[in-house]
Amino acid sequence: MPDRSEAADLPGTDARGTGSGMTLIETVDDARAYCRAERLRSRRIAIVPTMGYLHAGHLALVDRARAVADVVVTTLFVNPTQFAAGEDLSTYPRDVEGDRRKLQEAGCDMLFVPRAGDIYPDAFSTYLAVEGITSRYEGAYRPTHFRGVTTIVAKFFNILAPDVAVFGQKDAQQVAVVRKMIRDMSYGVELEVVETMREPEGLAMSSRNVYLTAEDRREALSISRALRAARDAYAAGASVASATELMRSALSPAIVPDYADIIDPETFLQAGEDAAGDLLAIFAGRVGRTRLIDNLPLSRRIVR
Repeated sequence: MPDRSEAADLPGTDARGTGSGMTLIETVDDARAYCRAERLRSRRIAIVPTMGYLHAGHLALVDRARAVADVVVTTLFVNPTQFAAGEDLSTYPRDVEGDRRKLQEAGCDMLFVPRAGDIYPDAFSTYLAVEGITSRYEGAYRPTHFRGVTTIVAKFFNILAPDVAVFGQKDAQQVAVVRKMIRDMSYGVELEVVETMREPEGLAMSSRNVYLTAEDRREALSISRALRAARDAYAAGASVASATELMRSALSPAIVPDYADIIDPETFLQAGEDAAGDLLAIFAGRVGRTRLIDNLPLSRRIVR
């Protein structure tokens, strides 16, 4: 396996040097060979799974991966099994060349952009599904979504055999599902979770923010304000019910919520008044034509 710094195309393969230390790979066999060669050098591998159209939130995941591993592999794949009929698969924003430049600058070592036919060959019919937690909240609104998530993450684990996988807190239920999958399936992969990155006004960074009109964006700012209101009230001693009501009432009337609740972050069961430990305020809903999600951890303030 040639060194990652080589800029020339690799004869007979789809692994290409980018000229600045990052290798672009498009086939499963080449990606597997790349990671196998790094493991033989006793190098620790971290993966950052993405669907592309990268923003500062994604690059923060790359930064964390760089801090905890020797080799950073970012995957870029708009996974069709995560989308149900009528969702935005065909219009999901894409900018592979722009993503490649951002990852080069961020210090990614290998960018894996697999072909759909390699990931889902003809007559593909094998899925990995986590039960229970996936029936609630996002799982209730998007019944096939998490089966697609766990299947593609499992495939990346099988192909790349990473030591660490880095995910963002913004997709909190996805994090909980992947954590359970890792535990249940005995994957030897550590899970690193990075705090949600936000725009200066508080809006959680998302690839789908590009869909928002200027007016939508103004209305969407109430989401983070509502989550902060719940966090502050709960920290000051408010009941779960009171903090939940405060969160809901702080949302703009222009927003159509799917849910706005306070839950246990491991099980995604709604928190009762006797809940102990840290909780999570979660939101999903539509602002104009765009569906957004967000969340914020809650804890009781320690009085000294």
